[in-house]
Parts: sequence; structure tokens; C-alpha cells
Amino acid sequence: MTSACESGPSAWVQSHARLVLPGGRVLDLAAGGGRHGRYFKDLGYAVTAVDRDISGLRDLSGRGIEIVTADLEDGSPWPLGARDFDGIVVTNYLHHLLFPHLAGALAPGGVLIYETFGVGNERFGKPSNPNFLLRPGELLEFAAAHGLQVLAYACGEVAEPKRAITQRIVAQRLK
Repeated sequence: MTSACESGPSAWVQSHARLVLPGGRVLDLAAGGGRHGRYFKDLGYAVTAVDRDISGLRDLSGRGIEIVTADLEDGSPWPLGARDFDGIVVTNYLHHLLFPHLAGALAPGGVLIYETFGVGNERFGKPSNPNFLLRPGELLEFAAAHGLQVLAYACGEVAEPKRAITQRIVAQRLK
């Protein structure tokens, strides 16, 4: 069986990683197996990986990636306090209540790289719960509401890594 980290970073993340300040601080939120944290670490970034289940990150302990165990959905305070990041990566994860925290955790000039599933994905399987699917244009609305400049956006059906309806954005906090 192939783990998430063995599948490598997403093409969306790879194609926009160069927009993050070289050598900066990157947050891999809902990191899972840490495929994006590993990718940014290999590119020379200081990485913080956050997830409630860190079992897929254990091999990174002591290898230059800060691991934070946190349940992002249980109502606890934002686990990173007032820290900010030059890059934030979120893939295949959605919890609407975190949007203000994501915007607030971007340093001036910081870049958010986000991709997850959208309404219509239920045709292809999970996730199918509407609470875990973005409404059309929702990431654009999020960026506008938080003063983020949209650098790239895509929405619609994709074939890889599996057929799905996705929404993707790269947005930057203006300096």
C-alpha cells in the first residue's frame, strides 16, 4: 500500500512552491503523512507540520521539522498562537472555521497554497459530506474577505491523482 507521503507532493503545490520566500517558514496544516512538509524541508524551508494524528510524521522527529499535535476541529484555541508563516499549505482538508486563522497566520508577503474538494465531488466518492466540500468560488470569497491577492485559481473536475471536483488557490498577503 502506498502512503500519502510516498505519493509525493501534489502538482499544484509543486508548481507554486517557488512563490514562497526562499528559506522561509512553511506551515503544513492537516499534514497527514507530511508529504508537503517533507517537500518544503527538502527545498530548504523551516517547516511546521500540524495534525491531530502524527503517526505518519514520527519518522521526522529530530529531522528539522517541528511537529505539532492538535485537533483543529475540537474548538481548542488555534495551536500556533500569533506565529506567522511565509507559506501555508493545505491539501485535501477543509474546516471553514480555520479560514480566519489561515489568513492571520500569513506573514506579510506570505503565500497560501490551498487545494481541496468542491461541491460535485460526491459523484466520485469521498468526501461527499457537504461540510467538507467547498462551494463554487468559496476560496475566492475567502481571499477577498481577508485582503489576500489571488495569484492563481482553478476550479473543476480533475483526473489525477483521481477523478474529483477540486478548488485550488494561491493567494498572497500583501506587504
